[in-house]
Amino acid sequence: MENPYLIILTTFPSKKTSNITAFALLKSKLAACVQIIGPIESHYWWQGKIEKAKEWLCIIKSIKAKFKRVEKMIKANHPYSVPQIMALPITAGSKEYLGWIGQGVDNGQ
Repeated sequence: MENPYLIILTTFPSKKTSNITAFALLKSKLAACVQIIGPIESHYWWQGKIEKAKEWLCIIKSIKAKFKRVEKMIKANHPYSVPQIMALPITAGSKEYLGWIGQGVDNGQ
């Protein structure tokens, strides 16, 4: 059986927007946990030039079946036209912690 667990990474330009999105994801049972780290300094290419911004990194624990809904909620709360939304598979973890992630999201799809 394929491992269903994901870590989804996104960044926001403010702590307030990060907190609003984290709460919405948790309340909707789309994530078991959202960790917010920041501010961080991001350096990136945008519209042909190198930019720099202060951002807050969100580390979201969820499952693959919820990715599209997590993505939709991030986009609905995000001021960027192209927000960072990347999902990384969790290839290993303690049985208890992975079970806790599974319990923290609504598996009713």
